[in-house]
Amino acid sequence: MSRRASSYDESDVRIRPGKGSRPRTKQRPSHDDAEDAMVVSVDRGRWGCVIGGDPDRRVVAMRARELGRTPVVVGDHVAVVGDLTGRPDTLARIVKVADRTTVLRRTADDTDPYERIVVANADQLLIVTALADPPPRTGFVERALAAAYVGGLTPLLCLTKSDLADPAEFTRAFADLDLPIVLAGRDDPLDDASSRLAGHITALIGHSGVGKSTLVNRLVPDADRATGVVSGVGKGRHTSTQSVALPLPETGQGRGWVVDTPGIRSFGLAHVTPDDIVDAFDDLRDAIEDCPRGCTHLGPPADPECALDELTGQSYRRAMAVRALLVAVTGQTSDSTTDLETDQSAQNDV
Repeated sequence: MSRRASSYDESDVRIRPGKGSRPRTKQRPSHDDAEDAMVVSVDRGRWGCVIGGDPDRRVVAMRARELGRTPVVVGDHVAVVGDLTGRPDTLARIVKVADRTTVLRRTADDTDPYERIVVANADQLLIVTALADPPPRTGFVERALAAAYVGGLTPLLCLTKSDLADPAEFTRAFADLDLPIVLAGRDDPLDDASSRLAGHITALIGHSGVGKSTLVNRLVPDADRATGVVSGVGKGRHTSTQSVALPLPETGQGRGWVVDTPGIRSFGLAHVTPDDIVDAFDDLRDAIEDCPRGCTHLGPPADPECALDELTGQSYRRAMAVRALLVAVTGQTSDSTTDLETDQSAQNDV
């Protein structure tokens, strides 16, 4: 039997809430219980993290929803919550990414606007190159140096396969850049390299086949990084496919880490400007304040009034070495670097 309209009250009325009437809040969890960690590996949406920098407290984490698409790379300092026991099949959450102190970036080529972050928060860049098989390439080292200077990393040059060739001729090109050079051939002791890496986070980069993974296995005996051979055309094959941070043996200088990166075939620098490179040198940074607007610091004929040409002594020699670096990176020419190369050749002949 139907009810009359007068018998209904408010309890009989049901109103479906619309989207605009649902209660919402902008408050987010404070995560006061989060612990600090460093990202040591990345693999398909999962990040390996070490709690407090302790390699024995490793957890696997996912990126929290509130971070959205915030990039998280090896070397990042993060805050993690959730299951931090590190037991198999457990998963923590990354809820915060700290500001980066240094960043090693590269692009696919010099025209690609998309920057790829290779490593974050490393304080050193170990540029690994072989003296033979495959032959050394000054262009790659120059580009890696530019990326290090711009990213805030201290560069080191590591020469492998020193039993196959004399390093003197190759290293002469970098003599005026105050670039530390270490030898890491098969028969070379690694005491110098180990002392320079102790207490630091050091990223290793190099072409495929230069012996980077072999070097890592010597520095970190438990690393067990795959090694390969050089092909018949002088090119290496990729054996490291993902960046990974590995702990060095602890010394009196504190815990050090090395970040092994995949072999690089190209190193684009679309994000680098001449001023970025020159700014890495204190004495040159002050000098270019007197340069005219738009100066690219390449000297004549492009920049006949560049203030770097007014320097003397060691500062001038460093300025010319940096100018050669700019020429290599930009692909332009400079009369001063040509003259400097001629003078060096003449000295070598004597």
